Amino acid sequence: MARSAHVSVCFGQYVSEYQKGVRQLFLLTMTPHEAMALQKRLEKQFIDCYVQEVSITKVNVFFGRGPCVKTVRAIVTKPLYELTPEQDFMIGTLLGYDREQQCLRYLTRAGKRSLNQATSRPHCE
Repeated sequence: MARSAHVSVCFGQYVSEYQKGVRQLFLLTMTPHEAMALQKRLEKQFIDCYVQEVSITKVNVFFGRGPCVKTVRAIVTKPLYELTPEQDFMIGTLLGYDREQQCLRYLTRAGKRSLNQATSRPHCE
């Protein structure tokens, strides 16, 4: 599937989820040209968005409910890989990623959990 077709299919699915209230924030990575077209579609549907430049050939487009997009705009002020573990956790949670996986990712990035540590064993402190 061509990149533009992939973005279009994902966008259609995401707008459906947005309209049904399933999720409130979405992220797509694409070319700047694709992002311009996507922004126009979002504007027509009155959906807020934030475009973050990744490189000359790639941008991240966050879109969804206004307060979520405003929060992303405040947090994502540098490349995603440079976010703190806490910022990364907040963005992942806002995007609706699996909470347990986000917790494990946070603990690993923050150096509070070994990659080899068992995740299913109950533990009380």
